[in-house]
Amino acid sequence: MSRDRQAAAKDKEFVDALARGLAVIECFDEAHPQLSLSEVARRANLTPATARRNLHTLATLGYLRKVENQFLLSARVLALGSGYLRAAHVDDALMPELRRIVGLFGDAASVAVLTGDDVLYVAHVSEQRGVRPMARIGVTYPAHATSLGRVLLAGLPPDALDRYLAAAKLDKLTGATCTDRAQLRRLITTARELGYATAVDQLAYGVTSLAVPIHGLHGEVVAAVNSSGYTGRLSIENLVEQRLDELRTASRRIAQMLQRYPALYHSFPTGRAAAAEPPRRVLARPAGRRQS
Repeated sequence: MSRDRQAAAKDKEFVDALARGLAVIECFDEAHPQLSLSEVARRANLTPATARRNLHTLATLGYLRKVENQFLLSARVLALGSGYLRAAHVDDALMPELRRIVGLFGDAASVAVLTGDDVLYVAHVSEQRGVRPMARIGVTYPAHATSLGRVLLAGLPPDALDRYLAAAKLDKLTGATCTDRAQLRRLITTARELGYATAVDQLAYGVTSLAVPIHGLHGEVVAAVNSSGYTGRLSIENLVEQRLDELRTASRRIAQMLQRYPALYHSFPTGRAAAAEPPRRVLARPAGRRQS
């Protein structure tokens, strides 16, 4: 039993059946659009019998479909995510600043939060029409390999950061990806001191990015906003010189919007809560460049 499941087992209010059902839904992604029963059981860490009951329930409710012994998500799943976007006013609170940043510099801009070992994109705008966009709402990527992740990790309490560095799986995604824990700690410490983080070819070759934290109502780091472009035509020095001030302006304006939309603010995991969420390592590797 994992550490998270062990902790949950001590919580009398925790509904394990619901957790299993959500774990089944989260099994599906770009790299795994359809799965057999045994594949679901393995990816969700369930027995085949438990996986079968969950698949049947979700299919009966309309969230899954079964086609020739393969299960796939149905369009109804979109209602779960769109409900959050509407309730939290993501479009009103986050998208104007992302559009402004992209309007100024082109390329792409995103807002993400920290969930376990990953960053989760909650808003994204891109003008990079020449390639298939990899950063989009709902996508997760390893925190250690993104500027967004590093600046979010820099906002963690010391004990939470220690736990992350001790236990996180640091995948080598490119030849440049930092997987040395001591070096990563130094990069995170530098990000905390400077108030921004950078990444060059960390998540994918050809991607250079800059991120700054977004602070909540009490000064805590609740999210991060970034701007990214192609390594071949954008150096870190130019990125910082040209875009840092505008990113910080965007961060302050988004922080002000969080006061207008408390549902969005309270939906963001922060500090210990972000580090305590169960890590999900589901990393698609489709063709094309990623924006980090």
